[in-house]
Amino acid sequence: MADLTTEFLGIKSPNPFWLASAPPTDKAYNVERAFKAGWGGVVWKTLGEEGPPIVNVNGPRYGVIHGPDRRVLGLNNIELITDRPLDVNLREIKQVKRDWKDRALIISLMVPCEEGPWKKILGEIEDTEADGIELNFGCPHGMSERGMGASVGQVPEYIEMVTRWCKQYTRMPVIVKLTPNITDVRYPARAAKAGGADAVSLINTVSSITSVNLDTFSPEPSIDGKGSHGGFCGPAVKPIALNLVAEIARDAETRGLPISGIGGITTWRDAAEFIALGCGNVQVCTAAMTYGFKIVEEMIEGLSDWMDQKGYTSVSDFTGKAVPNVTDWQYLNLSYVTKAKIDQDACIKCGRCHIACEDTSHQAITSMVDGERKFEVIDEECVGCNLCVDVCPVDNCISMERISGVDPRTGVEINPEYANWTQHPNNPASKVAAE
Repeated sequence: MADLTTEFLGIKSPNPFWLASAPPTDKAYNVERAFKAGWGGVVWKTLGEEGPPIVNVNGPRYGVIHGPDRRVLGLNNIELITDRPLDVNLREIKQVKRDWKDRALIISLMVPCEEGPWKKILGEIEDTEADGIELNFGCPHGMSERGMGASVGQVPEYIEMVTRWCKQYTRMPVIVKLTPNITDVRYPARAAKAGGADAVSLINTVSSITSVNLDTFSPEPSIDGKGSHGGFCGPAVKPIALNLVAEIARDAETRGLPISGIGGITTWRDAAEFIALGCGNVQVCTAAMTYGFKIVEEMIEGLSDWMDQKGYTSVSDFTGKAVPNVTDWQYLNLSYVTKAKIDQDACIKCGRCHIACEDTSHQAITSMVDGERKFEVIDEECVGCNLCVDVCPVDNCISMERISGVDPRTGVEINPEYANWTQHPNNPASKVAAE
């Protein structure tokens, strides 16, 4: 049986599934129940400096994007950091860590971008026995308007500065949580590393308005007829998160920097994909808020079964395994030519492939053959775009198969050797280089 034990920055946990900093980790009651359900670790909901409590709204805090079956595809929140007193949180953290020594417990922090407040709160949390801290540089609403959260995460110089303070004033490993609300995530990641960060975690939520109520004409969630942008998370942000994780994992300046993956992780497969792109563990929020803490049981069982099937004995066996296969478009093999093939025995003759191709692509799929309803690929028109595969409701009914010899569409002999855009005669840059 596969061993799911992970060690991240020297922090051991029985599995790679951690709960992200959010309402599910707001208090000891929640965290203890999460640990009993099987979660390997938690990042305690973000703490702020001591003083007047944070004021959250008293109305709706969440907006949602549903799929056709009412499944939650994305969740928007306007929740702020903890509104519980700092001393209460610290007391609970200390007790939970003592009771659950085998679980990872990280404290998320956010205070004003000044050295004094960071030094003070780090001193206050030192005796909690927590395993590390996560600097919340990602929250895109409420706190960012106060010069914290994403307003820090969008300025690499600030990230480096605050990270240096934290490394100076605490013994604990420092994880920097990055915002996706930025043009190029490599720059804040590099800044975190330059500041001495032990790891980065990403992504935090995406700044968003999920919907507009067409009766009140107010963005959702609506507070007395008004709405605000919030932070978007859940399955819909997973593609964004995977891309940003991959950018950091393969960047020459940040390659090897430990990563905690966050963003739409709902199943064991999602987790495995993040780990394959270099993450040492994963953090989950929306899935737990949608389905409850026990969803981790399915994640653990699914990941373990898959690892057994693949022959992986530990999570480290496939950590980062996909990173070498992520490249830039210009290096993709232009000699790799495919055509769609339809399995006529599996085809249910719904016609979705034909409609999609006929209306929006390359008119490469028939609807009739010899007077009968039949869907066949016209190789002379097919560019191998894969759209038909994506819209087909029958798994494995349509496949993309590589061809060699003469391409029926172009009439040109397919180059058997690897060739990319940097070498192509139509590339102006390659012409300049040749001259």
